[in-house]
Amino acid sequence: MGKYERLGEFLKSQRAKEVPMTFAEIERVIGSKLPPNSPQYPAWWSNNPSNNVMTKVWLAAGFRTEQVDTKTRRVVFRRVEQSAPGTSAAQAKKEDRHPIFGALKGSVHIPEGVDLTEPADPDWGKVYE
Repeated sequence: MGKYERLGEFLKSQRAKEVPMTFAEIERVIGSKLPPNSPQYPAWWSNNPSNNVMTKVWLAAGFRTEQVDTKTRRVVFRRVEQSAPGTSAAQAKKEDRHPIFGALKGSVHIPEGVDLTEPADPDWGKVYE
């Protein structure tokens, strides 16, 4: 079990839509101190999954952070509303596309030595002379 997995388990066990916590409470739940710089920077508490390991834990538990206050050392975890299967934003975006979209994906081959920036008609550049 990773260092922050206890936070994920704790959040999953909560029935409330919002779970306000102090940084000290988070440290008690995970059983160790937060990284030294984490409380100073609101960006550390962002919901970007590539941000840090702990972010992945609260996102996997179905929560997002809100109302991060580094001065009072508080954060609110808000439960994310689950959408119906197959209605993700990516799915909705794909439905807006024409069915032919992507039909040639991976089928275009450019021979070695071809310069795509070179004008197709050598006389084209002489238009402005």
